[in-house]
Amino acid sequence: YGAKIRAPHALVMTFLFKSGSLREKLKSIAKATYIHSRNLAYFVFTYKGLMALQSQLQGKKIPFHSFFAACIGGWLVFGENNPINSQIIMYLLSRILFGLSRLAVEKGYVPQPKQDPFPLVAALVWGTVLWLFEYHRQTLQPSLQSSMTYLYDDSDVWHDISDFLIYNKRTDSK
Repeated sequence: YGAKIRAPHALVMTFLFKSGSLREKLKSIAKATYIHSRNLAYFVFTYKGLMALQSQLQGKKIPFHSFFAACIGGWLVFGENNPINSQIIMYLLSRILFGLSRLAVEKGYVPQPKQDPFPLVAALVWGTVLWLFEYHRQTLQPSLQSSMTYLYDDSDVWHDISDFLIYNKRTDSK
């Protein structure tokens, strides 16, 4: 599963934003795919092993088991701060926030909104990320910085249609 998810992403991001030879790019894609796949496999093994162990010790499965097993697995497998782990954690965090929001409404802790809150969330997310990009760029994750630099800075200079279709950064050879 990790290879299915990471390989296409690494392929696109590498060819859009990384320099180097074709060999270096392919090596980078393979490395990112391997790390992502390995970490997911280690995590699943750790999580399922700890779930089985807790269930065996207590004679049944209880809700805390999943939280505890995942915390241990997260610490052991995803605890190193590197670009791949960082991206996975950010991916999960965004989905957790949406899930917890829905759960809060479902459980009655927060009243059901009268209108769809998504437009407001979208506005706040985009407003915040562009403010951070413009005034505190270094706080953003490197791949997000690269994407935003491409969209908002590099797009200020145009040479011909290839800037739009291929990549809008000229090399000295052009």
